[in-house]
Amino acid sequence: MSDRSKKIFLAICIIFPFLLYCFYYYSQMFKNAPFRFADFESIVLKYGDGDNLINQFNSKTGVYQFVNVRDSVIVDTVRLRKDDLQYLHGKATQLGFWNLPDDMTSGAPDMTEPVARFYLQFNYKEKSKEVTLDADFDGNTKMRDVAKTMVDETMRVLQDARSR
Repeated sequence: MSDRSKKIFLAICIIFPFLLYCFYYYSQMFKNAPFRFADFESIVLKYGDGDNLINQFNSKTGVYQFVNVRDSVIVDTVRLRKDDLQYLHGKATQLGFWNLPDDMTSGAPDMTEPVARFYLQFNYKEKSKEVTLDADFDGNTKMRDVAKTMVDETMRVLQDARSR
């Protein structure tokens, strides 16, 4: 076998199938990527003590309901800009929010005091990602920190939009 035919045989048997597999693998990944900003619809944030999530925000309707320091329920309208939503989506992608489990609650039914609970949901055209987090979640600390960071960032952006 000549040197040229050995190179052609090598390309046909090894390199060409590898390139085909890479094309197939990555095309499926990009086609199935459900969390794109182009498909983004809204963010829902709820927080409170225990199962009583009285503080709520929905970016689709713009309704923000919260309890102030005098224990009065205030209903306000807050509109997030496209830049705010894009920032939150980018932050969620950067931190790996999509890889978090949906339920990050402690699940202890015999608690005497209700614990702070947060619910964050990103809605897209075909899918949504929702995470419920207890402040005292004792699971993986990295996952808890990512979820808490996302809740904190969402609350910060919400407060900035409200102050405008």
